[in-house]
Amino acid sequence: MIYVTGDCHQNFEKLNMSSFPEQKEMTKNDYMIICGDFGAVWNKECENRHETWWLDWLEEEKPFTTLFVDGNHENFDRLYKYPVEEWHGGKVHKIRPSVIHLMRGQVFDIDGVSIFSFGGAQSHDISGGILDPKDPKFKLKRDSLDMNYISYRINHISWWKEELPSEEEMEEGRRNLEKHNNEVDFIVTHCCASSTQTLLGGGFYKTDIETAYFEELKQKVKFKKWFFGHYHDNKNVSAEEILIYEQIIRIW
Repeated sequence: MIYVTGDCHQNFEKLNMSSFPEQKEMTKNDYMIICGDFGAVWNKECENRHETWWLDWLEEEKPFTTLFVDGNHENFDRLYKYPVEEWHGGKVHKIRPSVIHLMRGQVFDIDGVSIFSFGGAQSHDISGGILDPKDPKFKLKRDSLDMNYISYRINHISWWKEELPSEEEMEEGRRNLEKHNNEVDFIVTHCCASSTQTLLGGGFYKTDIETAYFEELKQKVKFKKWFFGHYHDNKNVSAEEILIYEQIIRIW
């Protein structure tokens, strides 16, 4: 069995037995895929007590294996320090033996189902900009933004440039898709293609290098369903593209 759900932001209560009773029939050979903003690799330097509790809960208390693509709310300094391993045909970081980060641009074969993964997204809640803690005026700028209730991020504390993909990651995605004749069963990402984003936000959201990349893939890759998170809603944007947040959907 393979299920998919949306952003968790370090809160996994929707995976409780009461909210998700279907897990009674699942084993570690079944999967829950989270469409980004996993959030349990977030603390600045290492796991804190809160992170450890949730990661151990997913590993030890949940019968299924948890898979996730990264969102824009991940600590990429830490995430990218995990060893890269090969798993079901693609590259991963294993946070726990059954808590696994699906790296960008990979195609996984899980129980005969092909899944293309690509995390990342541009943060939208940063009207006050990105602050540098090494800036001599950092505290003054932060206090002013706080006083005026203006959202901002802090470099390497609450924001990382790696939230958007590198050219190498996008090219690796192209190569891996070409190896599969540009055809997969499912695409799992955090954000979506530019045209899809326009349908969601009516021009509110700005296009970026990743939404443009996904637009390219949308035009040339054959797929059954594309699941993505990031926009905190549950909506069938089209017959093939599904924005997911609180919902849990079985896809296999």
